Amino acid sequence: MSIAQNDDFRDRLGTVNDEGKRVWVYPKKPSGKLYEYRKWVSYFLLAFLFLAPFVKINGNQFLLFNVIERRFNIFGFPFWPQDFHLFVISMIIGVIFVALFTVVFGRIFCGWICPQTIFMEMVFRRIEYWIEGDRNAQMKLDKQEWNGEKIRKKALKWFVFFIISFMIANVFLAYLTGSEKLVQMVTEGPQNNIGTLVALLIFTAVFYFIYIWFREQVCIIACPYGRLQGVLLDNKSIIVAYDHKRGEGENGRGKVVKNENRDVVGKGDCIDCKLCVNVCPTGIDIRNGTQLECINCTACIDECNTVMDKVGFPQGLIRYASEDEITKKEKFVFTTRMKGYTAVLAILIGIFIGMLFLRNEVEATVLRLPGQLYEHKGENISNVYTYKIVNKTAKDFKNVSFRIRSPKGSVRTVGKTSFSIAREQMVQGTLFIEINPAFLDGDKTRVILEVYSGDKLLDTEATNFLGPRTFN
Repeated sequence: MSIAQNDDFRDRLGTVNDEGKRVWVYPKKPSGKLYEYRKWVSYFLLAFLFLAPFVKINGNQFLLFNVIERRFNIFGFPFWPQDFHLFVISMIIGVIFVALFTVVFGRIFCGWICPQTIFMEMVFRRIEYWIEGDRNAQMKLDKQEWNGEKIRKKALKWFVFFIISFMIANVFLAYLTGSEKLVQMVTEGPQNNIGTLVALLIFTAVFYFIYIWFREQVCIIACPYGRLQGVLLDNKSIIVAYDHKRGEGENGRGKVVKNENRDVVGKGDCIDCKLCVNVCPTGIDIRNGTQLECINCTACIDECNTVMDKVGFPQGLIRYASEDEITKKEKFVFTTRMKGYTAVLAILIGIFIGMLFLRNEVEATVLRLPGQLYEHKGENISNVYTYKIVNKTAKDFKNVSFRIRSPKGSVRTVGKTSFSIAREQMVQGTLFIEINPAFLDGDKTRVILEVYSGDKLLDTEATNFLGPRTFN
């Protein structure tokens, strides 16, 4: 049968049949050169995922997303609510980066880097192969009655899946609360952290549900990126593609017949073995062209190359290629569209790096107390302010005090004349600024304050000082 003779597959999801029921996918265990590369990439990313919360740089957790306390660490750099603009820029950079790679390489992110794919295909699916066997063995096991073998294998798989889901939930918690807090809660025991234990079990249940039942449906139904690819891809994007020109020939695909000259009979190189379908983790037929469900995992490439080697045909019937390469034999060209994405990405990265190195480790905010007018203090005019100082570093600052740079005047904090700021903490309080009317510019004067730790300048902050309108 030739490609595109039946387009019914585009009217429904590949994992749903005509009656609207779930079609369970039993992918064949993949093997091949690209699969080996994917395994090494996955090992690296899994190690990164599990170790990142426990690695510290300059005392800061390498990655931290503490939404509750509004504290974020990205690659060891701490971000506070005052740095939200930097966090937003970093997220935009991530989106543009993924978009650029989609335009150039299709859904390579989904197949090689996405945590969902890595956990599903490189962890849970491989455990499933180890316990239940390959595709045919799994199908046979699910169809047979609940005897001792089936109960033993299913119970073992469900138990192992739960343990791994629990481990993932703990790592996820380390990203949210911090690794030190997680270790502390584990040491204290669950009886002293009931709320955290409940949250941990909820996360475990979510991960367990995804990998025991929902599985590839995350990529097909829940993930918006699959829909996004339809907008970003074009005929010049390099994707996992079936060479329909070579595979279909003039009279379509067909089985191998001994001593048959396929060129004479007009058959393509595809022998219609359907192994590319059997190995697909989302259950699609790559020979139907680019589809929503394809995650560019390359399993079909490895499987097809193996078959081509066995029948003596050249490899590459399914390969990384653009539609223009297959239909027009055009080589890859870095298009204007791709250059535009690259330029935007480079500009954003430059802005982000510049802002990252220009930001202060300690940030002070000084604001006039709302509703308060100036007061006369002898010969001087006094204003009252509230201050907030955030220590973004992993070290403590002692003997912190305010000094006024301009105009000439004095500053006095309520309480102690100096104070300390612990690592990654914030202090706030009230201070008074007194200035002689002779140094004021009018009813509103710009005041420059400096924050010192001993003799070390930490930050400079500007604020307004109110005075009378009738002074000379």
